[in-house]
Amino acid sequence: MAEAGVARAGIPWGKLLNGLMVAALVVGLVVWLGWGMKFSMVGRFLVAGLAVGSLYALGGIGMVVLYRATGVLNLSAGAAGAAGAMTAWQLGEWGVWPPLTWLVCIALATAITLFYGRFIAPGLAWRDPVVKAVATLGYALIVLGLVAWAWIDTPRTLSLPTDAMRFEVLGMKVTATRALVLLTSVGLVVGIWLYLARTTVGLQMRSLANDRELSALIGIPILRVETIAWGIAGVIAGFTGLMFADLIRLDASVITFMVIPSAAAAICGRLESRGLVLLGGLAIGVIESMLTFSPLLKGVRPIAPFVIAVLVLLWNQRGTQLTFGGRE
Repeated sequence: MAEAGVARAGIPWGKLLNGLMVAALVVGLVVWLGWGMKFSMVGRFLVAGLAVGSLYALGGIGMVVLYRATGVLNLSAGAAGAAGAMTAWQLGEWGVWPPLTWLVCIALATAITLFYGRFIAPGLAWRDPVVKAVATLGYALIVLGLVAWAWIDTPRTLSLPTDAMRFEVLGMKVTATRALVLLTSVGLVVGIWLYLARTTVGLQMRSLANDRELSALIGIPILRVETIAWGIAGVIAGFTGLMFADLIRLDASVITFMVIPSAAAAICGRLESRGLVLLGGLAIGVIESMLTFSPLLKGVRPIAPFVIAVLVLLWNQRGTQLTFGGRE
C-alpha cells in the first residue's frame, strides 16, 4: 500500500537521489579544497562560483526548454548573447541611456535566435538530432564572425549599477549582480515549471516533447509553439550574455563558448530536469572556482565541466548494458 501511495504521489525518487548526491559531492569538495583556508577567502570564491554557475545553469535551462519543445540542442545561444552584449557596450559608448542598452541586448539576442528558429530550423525539422546541433554550431560561428568583423579584439568592460551594491551574508560580501543572477536562475526554474504546467502553450510544448508526430495529428500549431520556445531561449541567451559580460569578461569568443559548460549543465539534468540543470550548473561553477585553491588541480579547471558531465552520464547509465541491438 505504501509503495502504491508513493507511485500515485509521483515522487521522482531517482531525480531526488541524483540531486542529493550532487549536493553532497559539492559540499565535500568545498570542505576538502577549502580546508585550512580563511572562511572569508573560501566564501569569496564560493560566492563567485555560485554566480558563474548560475550563468551556466541559465544557459542550460534555455537549452533544455528548447530541446524539449523542438528537439534542437541549440549551440548558438552563446553567440546570440555575445552579439547582444557587444551591441549594448557600443550603445553605452555612444551615450545611450543604460537601461535601454540592456533591453537592446536581450532584444537582439532574441531576434538572432528567432531568425534561426523561424527560417532555418523548420527546414531541418526531420533531420537527426546531431545534424540539428551541428547546424546551430555553424550558425554560431557565422554570428561570431560578424561580431568579430564589427568589433576588433580589444579589451572592453561592461558594468551594471548593481555591481556597486553590496551586502553581507554570513560574513561574505555579495554584490547585487551576483545575487540577481542566482535569484533569476531559481526563479526561472520555478517560472518555467509553472508555465509548462498551467498554460495551454506549456501543455502543447510538453506534448511536442513527448511525440511530435502525434502532436501534429491532433492539431497542435507546431510552428507557433516552436517559435515561442525559440523566443524564450533567445531572451535567456540575451540576459545570460549581458550578465556574463559584466561578471566575467566582455569578449565575444569567451561568451560564445560559454555554451560548452552550459551544455554540461544541461547534460547533468539529462536534457529534461530543469531542477537538476540548475543544480548541475551551480556545481560546475563552484567546483571550477574552488579548484583554484589546489596547486595540483587548478590546471584542470577548464575541463571540470566535461569531467562532471561524464561522471553524471556514467551514474545515470548504471545498470544499463549496451548491446548491438540497443540497451537492455
